[in-house]
Formats: sequence, C-alpha cells, structure tokens
Amino acid sequence: MRTSTAAPTAPAAAVTSTVAPTAPAVTSTAAAPDSAGLVPDPGTSTAATRPLPDRARPVVLGLFRIVVSVLFLCHGAQGFGLLGGVDGHGMAVPFGQWPGWWASAIEVAGALLVLAGLYTRAAAIVLSGVMAYAYFTVHAPLGLLPLQNMGEPAALYSWVFLAIAVVGPGAFALDRLRRR
Repeated sequence: MRTSTAAPTAPAAAVTSTVAPTAPAVTSTAAAPDSAGLVPDPGTSTAATRPLPDRARPVVLGLFRIVVSVLFLCHGAQGFGLLGGVDGHGMAVPFGQWPGWWASAIEVAGALLVLAGLYTRAAAIVLSGVMAYAYFTVHAPLGLLPLQNMGEPAALYSWVFLAIAVVGPGAFALDRLRRR
C-alpha cells in the first residue's frame, strides 16, 4: 500500500486584501462598430475598407471638373466665332475688344487649365471672378434676377468654379504630378 507524503493543509485563514485605487477611465478613440458589428482597426485603413462615398469622392470631383471645364471651354470658344459664335450665326467678338474678346481668351485658357487639372485652384478662382464680373456688368443691369436678365449661366459658372477652387481638382489632375 502506498502512502502519500503530501504536506498537511493549513486551516483556512481569513484573507485580507487591499484594493488599489482605481485608475481614471480611459476613453477609447476606436471607431464604432459597423453594421456587421466589426470594429475597423485604425492602422489598417485601406481604400477597400473606406466607405464607398469616401472612395468615390475624388473620382466624382474629377469627373465634375472635367465636364464643367469642357462645357465652359465651349462657352469661351463662342467668343471666337466657334460653335455658333456669340450670336448663334458664327459671329466672333472683334479682336482685342474689351471686355468680350479678353473674357473669351481668359475663359478658354482657364478652361484648358481646369480641364487638365493644372493650377486648378488658381484657374478656377480666376474663372469664378470672370463670371461674377460678367454677371454684374452684363446681366444684372437688365433685371434683378438671373431668370429676368438671362444671367443663369454666368451665376452658375461663378459658383461652380468657386466650389472647384475650394474643394480642389479631385482625381485625374496634373496637379498631383506637379506636387511630387
């Protein structure tokens, strides 16, 4: 028969412990769980993990910039007698005439810069100013509201180019290559 040589157990004694003071609560900066209950790791954010609107924003802004600048290029080309001219029958603004010929030259040059996405913000702010000037000097004297004075395109282009100047060129811009 085998006997155990284990140490005898001591009677249970009253255990006293001291509790350390609690540390102040730490607030987490972690992202909230998504609809699937998953919390994204902030260190692994990639284009694929960002929401679709965030991924699409530069592309949409780039396409918006391109479409607006092509339309505005057509608008500026009319001053040179292209695309129907200023009267719809091919008439051009006489060379050097202020402000029409110069406005057309600035519109074409600015539209090409915005289209290429080169010096986009500067070109867009100049084009916004050109169209604001056109609205207030050509259209506003004819009536109070853009619907009355046929100044809708001038007002819209002015605000659209101001928006492009503020938000930037988006994707497909040569400005990105210039900054490298």
